[in-house]
Amino acid sequence: MGRWFGTDGVRGVANQELTPELAFRLGRVGAYVLTARRPGSRIVVGKDTRISGDMLETALVSGILSMGVDALRLGVISTPGVAYLTRLLRADAGVMISASHNPVADNGIKFFGGDGFKLLDEMEERMEALLAEEADTLPRPIGDGVGRMYDEPATEAYMRFLVQAARVRFDGLKVVLDCANGAASFIAPEVFRRLGADVIVIHANPDGVNINVDCGSTHPHIVQRAVLQHGADVGLAFDGDADRCIAVDENGEVADGDFIMAILARAMKEKGELRGDKVVATVMSNLGFVKAMSDLGITVLRTAVGDRYVMERMREEGASLGGEQSGHIILLDHTTTGDGMLTAVKLVETMVESGKRLSELSRVMIRYPQILENVRVRDKRAWRDNAAIQDALRRAEADLGESGRVLVRESGTENLVRVMVEGLDEKLLRRVVGDIVQVIQAELGA
Repeated sequence: MGRWFGTDGVRGVANQELTPELAFRLGRVGAYVLTARRPGSRIVVGKDTRISGDMLETALVSGILSMGVDALRLGVISTPGVAYLTRLLRADAGVMISASHNPVADNGIKFFGGDGFKLLDEMEERMEALLAEEADTLPRPIGDGVGRMYDEPATEAYMRFLVQAARVRFDGLKVVLDCANGAASFIAPEVFRRLGADVIVIHANPDGVNINVDCGSTHPHIVQRAVLQHGADVGLAFDGDADRCIAVDENGEVADGDFIMAILARAMKEKGELRGDKVVATVMSNLGFVKAMSDLGITVLRTAVGDRYVMERMREEGASLGGEQSGHIILLDHTTTGDGMLTAVKLVETMVESGKRLSELSRVMIRYPQILENVRVRDKRAWRDNAAIQDALRRAEADLGESGRVLVRESGTENLVRVMVEGLDEKLLRRVVGDIVQVIQAELGA
């Protein structure tokens, strides 16, 4: 990808790297590429709760309007909410202003096509090419040719979609929701109350700067404590834009994305809803997940890290379930992107339908120990062709045998090589990862 677009839209420190000027240009380029710019063309725009959202929204919407395209402002809503409403409102495109689970200083702008799916690489590459020269090449309509801005009160429609996704009610269940002071704060509690759950809500008071701060899916120990304190049946933690969900069982044990996928995959297969008896997961998914799926007669298809790669493979293979260990789960029969609140609803639905507690359902898999080390290097790609490093990797794979694996990959944003080893013998894993890291440092260390 080029200078601006990364693996999930355009990201950066708001007002420093992701400036209002860049947001304005993105609005213009997005409107030019993603719409026909005929009368009635429109783009929906949503944002999470971080303070820079207003600044970037104003600039982005101005760019859209300057191309003669209308902008429908959704206000604060989740990323999957934008994807869903883009389709429901029959808009030409959707835009979400969010940096997901990142700190408040960061922000991002990601686009969806009119079908609710994230853009393909070639579409982002076309936008990338236009960004540098858009001021000179793109049209500027005047008079009644400019677009109009409308506030679109469509959050209720998205909440109805989430409620209707549940085939059973949740009466009698006590549920803790950690909303990360983000987009879920205004939606998740209402959805679970409508489904009959006894809801305990934490971190649902966004003030513009407390999004993701010591809460949400990246800090599961908080919801663990709340579940035990309140004697809840389940805890569900979202990130800032609510496209991820991490669960906690009644004993305070965490069920990450691998466990959630395994639980849903088994339930979907039993109902005949797991198309092709296959699940798409990334290379980071635990070996225990892969073994559990194999025991159930379910094939796991691996992709690179990133939900966009999971989605692409799902569409290629016709799969109905995919996701990441981080809790980004895609239920393609219901929606077009990872949706943390939808995932939460379907997980609790599975608990109710099975009559089992989450701790029982989680026995579907055993988590293998994983050790991850980051090594700072001069050239993050040089490990691939370095003979000493490749020899070390072969030795490690031989030591681990069929009960373990080694995964090495470079960081997408920093000069880091990430080394992950996985297997049943944690003592062996520590020795193996130490040997690999030592060789990488000796050969490529910064």
